[in-house]
Amino acid sequence: MKENEKEQEIQMCRHSLSHVLAKAVKNLFGKENVKIAIGPAIDNGFYYDFDMESITQEKFADIEKEMKAIINKNEYFKRVEISKKEALKIFKDEPYKVELINNLPEEEILTCYYLGDDYVDLCCGPHVENTSKLQGYAYKINRISGAYWRNNENNKMLQRIYVYAFPDKKQLNEYIIKIEEALKRDHNKLGRELEYFTTVDYIGQGLPIILPKGSKTIQILQRFVEDEEEKRGYLLTKTPFMSKNDLFKISGHWDHYKDSMFVLGDENKDKEVFCLRPMTCPFQYQVYLNKPRSYKDLPMRLGETSTLFRNEASGECHGLIRLRQFTISEGHLMVRPDQLESEFKGCLNLGTFILKTLGLYEDVSFRFSKWDENNRKKYIGSKEQWEKVQNEMRKILIDLDVDFYEADGEAAFYGPKLDIQIKNVFGKEDTIITIQIDFQIAERFNMVYIDSDGSKKYPYIIHRTSLGCYERTLAYLIEKYAGALPLWISAEQVRVMNISDNSLDYANSIYDELSKEGIRAKLDARNEKIGYKIRESLSQKVPYIIIVGEGEKDQNTISIRGRNNENLSNVKLEDFIVRLKEEVSSHKN
Repeated sequence: MKENEKEQEIQMCRHSLSHVLAKAVKNLFGKENVKIAIGPAIDNGFYYDFDMESITQEKFADIEKEMKAIINKNEYFKRVEISKKEALKIFKDEPYKVELINNLPEEEILTCYYLGDDYVDLCCGPHVENTSKLQGYAYKINRISGAYWRNNENNKMLQRIYVYAFPDKKQLNEYIIKIEEALKRDHNKLGRELEYFTTVDYIGQGLPIILPKGSKTIQILQRFVEDEEEKRGYLLTKTPFMSKNDLFKISGHWDHYKDSMFVLGDENKDKEVFCLRPMTCPFQYQVYLNKPRSYKDLPMRLGETSTLFRNEASGECHGLIRLRQFTISEGHLMVRPDQLESEFKGCLNLGTFILKTLGLYEDVSFRFSKWDENNRKKYIGSKEQWEKVQNEMRKILIDLDVDFYEADGEAAFYGPKLDIQIKNVFGKEDTIITIQIDFQIAERFNMVYIDSDGSKKYPYIIHRTSLGCYERTLAYLIEKYAGALPLWISAEQVRVMNISDNSLDYANSIYDELSKEGIRAKLDARNEKIGYKIRESLSQKVPYIIIVGEGEKDQNTISIRGRNNENLSNVKLEDFIVRLKEEVSSHKN
């Protein structure tokens, strides 16, 4: 069997199992007490959404047992085509199915599947012919979580049962072990345990509190990025966090991005309506517009460490990866057509340099994000303009030897982009850096320059990030290094501890010398056993521990314990400082 056919069969079996789960839940908790929603197959199994009383983990075994009983009955999946009117009659007691049916055209022919004689579900299929085909499958309920109906927080919260499902027990067990290892690196768990960030319910989803350790690491990253941008000719800007909605009407965001913005006021009531900025571009354009420009002024490279606000659905917010407020290394380049490829290359080189320095480059892929010509309302510009610029961008990517794949419908509303994608420990993919070619908005703002022949022209605009969202990057760094961040970005690089009070003054002098040399150190002078202090420091992933007792004090040396099990004694402090500085300056990972 070909690989794609094998995968299709696995997905069909998983989808069939989702119906088995729904029937099992109805059997156990009573058909009148359970309302079914949707139950698709996913990469590691399937899930199903239910409106019912809360299910506890203690019920997992009962549900799995009932699923097995259904499968062992060798019941058939029977496909039936029905009209919309017939469907409304069959599913009259299932409000979520009724809503789905009512959204379909009157003339639509629907399909439903019967599993045995006592369970029916609205579904397009396909399914296995008989549950006997599922007997070799291994499945295990993973968890239950809340899920808003149709992913809308204004709708009712349903219970979503997630189930792992694989063709055999060996594959299931291997996947569970993989997930258990991933959980050890999950930034949402580890980042809280190591005190990088926290969240507070009464502050809100997607609005984390970055704790001192996380704040220090982000500060180091910001300074590193800003320094690298300055070396490459970027001019630093500082722009407002909000503006009147007039600005976003000119840029097109009001028509194409309004639902993702935080709007302050009501156009029907208020004289002025303000918006928190979801991006910096229309603000930075004002720097270009501050005075007349000639072709000699280009390229103009503007950069800013920008705090942005996006109205993400609460259900989409996750740890530090998807937020409602975040900080980004945003930049915009105004370039002539003959400069487009070289400046795009410069943006790509900067982004890849930073990812390589952080040790994240090996985990990324490159997505050429294009428009969807079947959904033109989502974009501005003509088909001819889009095809011209997309062909130009494809040529640039090929010229630069970028190993990319193409994705329709992922472009910004004003132009195509290169998204550098990265996966978290669970395989979920997000964008970490983006480089976009904008061929339209300069005209909207009348951003002209006088060319060498005296004519007025509009520049291309490259929207780009050097690193992307700092909070998201911190999340990926925590997962990449399991919390043990490289020395150069560690908030605490060295912890100094004394064995007894007799060596406390000596420990203090070492701490003072490290601090004077710019080493981020902490003194642990607590009246605790040294073994306890060492274990606590190692659990917090501190790169190096300096231990001093009376012996070290008498010899004017230090003992060192590294988190990688390195143990050194009789080391001169000045020699260790040289080593630390070399490791920091080399950005060693």
